[in-house]
Amino acid sequence: MPMWLQALLWGTLAGAALLLGSGLSWKWNIPPKVVSSVMSFGAGVLISALAFDLVEEAQQGGGLWPTIAGFLAGALVYVGANALLARSGAKHRKRSNGKQPSEQEKPGSGTAIAIGALLDGIPESVVLGLGLITGGAVSPAMLAAVFISNVPEGLSSTAGMKRAGRSPGYVFGVWGGIALISGIAALIGYAAMQSAPAELVAFITATAAGAILAMLADTMIPEAFEEHHILTGLIAAVGFLTAFAVSQASG
Repeated sequence: MPMWLQALLWGTLAGAALLLGSGLSWKWNIPPKVVSSVMSFGAGVLISALAFDLVEEAQQGGGLWPTIAGFLAGALVYVGANALLARSGAKHRKRSNGKQPSEQEKPGSGTAIAIGALLDGIPESVVLGLGLITGGAVSPAMLAAVFISNVPEGLSSTAGMKRAGRSPGYVFGVWGGIALISGIAALIGYAAMQSAPAELVAFITATAAGAILAMLADTMIPEAFEEHHILTGLIAAVGFLTAFAVSQASG
């Protein structure tokens, strides 16, 4: 199978986990503590993938300074874009407890939430495409991390969308569109960088990593601790170790 097609398929598969989480949340009213626990696990998974796959891979492939520059650039761009979207009503897009505004409460918030969800998903998809360049195959650890973390993202955001009174067409249109765009983002990550210098690949990989870490701190971790209970930290640690184990087993 051609590499570009692999990038497209793996990116779409990872994005489809958002639809899976969304479908579960739309069909059943999942208790807030369960949503919070699953989000904690997903946050731990992504933190592990950042530490043991993306940043380490970028540093080894292109050097320390491109990695540092890219990481900071990714975090700055994400935080800036997220701040703009928050003013339009997308601040609580991953919250499940009714903090998401309805369109009546905040006109334009539906569009802002959709763009915010897209902003959250693109960096994860790009690194899947880049992994085909640096490793010759998609990283099982990174694919597992993105898929596992996307399920609670779709689950929590959809719970909030339901409470805000958004329609099924809106909800599944958003997540279905993002799943498709995730595949395209992975394809672009592969196609645009396959002949690029190692330093540039490292910079882009680290940029995605910085954006993902900023996303975790701004959106996933607050939801993970929204319904705080004594096992929240432990669940996040188990998620971290799960991704670490997958990384070591596939390495």
